[in-house]
Parts: sequence; structure tokens; C-alpha cells
Amino acid sequence: MDSKYDHSNISIVTSLEDSRVDLYRSVRDADLRGRRHLCMVESEMVVRRLLDSSWKVHSLFLSPQKYERLAPYIKNPLLDVYVADVSLMSSISGFHIHRGTLALVHRPDDASLGLHKIMQSLESKDMFSLLLAEGITNVDNMGALFRNAAAFGVDAIVLDRTCCDPLYRKAIRVSMGHALSVPWAVVDDWATALSELKDNFGVKLIGCETGNKAKPMWEVDPSQKWALIMGEEKSGLSAHTISLCDELAEIPMTPRVPSINVAVASAVGLYEFLGRRDFDNG
Repeated sequence: MDSKYDHSNISIVTSLEDSRVDLYRSVRDADLRGRRHLCMVESEMVVRRLLDSSWKVHSLFLSPQKYERLAPYIKNPLLDVYVADVSLMSSISGFHIHRGTLALVHRPDDASLGLHKIMQSLESKDMFSLLLAEGITNVDNMGALFRNAAAFGVDAIVLDRTCCDPLYRKAIRVSMGHALSVPWAVVDDWATALSELKDNFGVKLIGCETGNKAKPMWEVDPSQKWALIMGEEKSGLSAHTISLCDELAEIPMTPRVPSINVAVASAVGLYEFLGRRDFDNG
């Protein structure tokens, strides 16, 4: 064995049948919930961010090249690291791996994803911003929402239960790993959560929506504590959500294009309320 692998936590995998990497075998996102309540992370940059975070990493599965690049970031001498050729990694996982980097991560429990836990962390702040999402089921859009939130400094994301899982492998990758850095919550009773944000925490609810009552975004004052609410791309926000909003903000566009992708719309809104007003790019 090469001396660089001569550590008790490093295992070389040479066989398709190696049982030590069974948790990486024939992976589908839905399967991982039953595999010890795990999620999967891929790409070197995202795994670097993961290793620098407080998330509990189960193990790493790396090509030899990626092990050499990531070894300086592996601080836990007890973390299991499996090293195999990229082609063997692909055969074991059941999908093409061209980045040579996989990690399994323990998912947070439901209690840690509650709205109250998020709001407790913000209660001492005089100003904060939230990004809320209702019915977002496209994993690319979900990942982009987290990337946008991180880019513009959103304090937390709140999702309704119909949204897709932010910890899907592709969603994490699209988020550039920020699904692991931006605090987030999932709520079962969406209407109650919106009412609590308004009545108990003084949050101004701004719905991103078109219509007769909507104002251009630049005419909306977000206040000290606010939440921008994004809806599903085709149907938009539900009628009940709209009824709970303090204001509706729209992005004026030409008649030929009545709407834009929800991820793009969220970036425009967050830039308007956070970026343009707070960032000094001069």
C-alpha cells in the first residue's frame, strides 16, 4: 500500500462487491433516507465546504487524485475515507462520477428544522431577512434559491412541506454547498407559520407575484425584518398566501414574457432588497 494511504481511517476499494461501501451502492436520493438517514454530497468544492462546517460527516468516497487534494482538509482522524478508481466509484454508485468526490452526511432531525429554532437564533437581531418558498419542486430551482440566499446574505430560508428536499444530491450541488451553510426550516402548517412570522416576530411578508395589487419591486420598502416569498413557477403563490402578504412585489417585464424562472426572480428580488441597498461595489 502507498504510504500516503497508511492511516487507520483510509481504506482502498478495488472490488465492486466491497461491502464497506454498501451505503454508496446504487444510490437514489430517496433511498438514502432509509440508509441511516443520510444525504449525499458531491464535488470537491462542496466537500471542502462540508468538511469546514458543523455538519456530521459519515464518510468520504474519493478517487486517488481527489484524496490527495482533500487530505489537508480532513481534520477528523476517525472519519472513514474510501479510495477507489473513478470508474469503480461510478459502477458502485450507479451514476457517472466525473468529479471523483462523494460524501455521506447525517441529515438533521425534524426538531432542528423547526421554524421556532430558526427564529430563536434571530430574536436578538434588530434587522434580518428571510427567503420563503411555497411549492418549489424543481431541484435545480431549490439549489439556486440557497445559492442566491448565500450570495445576498439572507439570514434563513423557510420552506413549506410541499417543497422538494434541499438535501437532494443535485440540489446541494447546484447550491454550491450552501444548502449546508444557510440555516433553513420546513413547516407543515404554512398558513400558521406565515401568521406567526407576522404577529409574533414582526416580519413583513412580501410576496413575489404579479397582479393588480403588485408594486414594482423598487417601490416596496422591505422594513427592518422582512421575508420575500417565492411561489411555484407556473402557478405562483397560493391565494391564501397572497392574502397574508403585507405587500406584493413584481418584476416589471415586457408583455412577451409574463414571468421568469423562480430562481432568477429570487435573485432579482434579493438584489433589490439586500444587494443594491447594502453592497458597496464602488
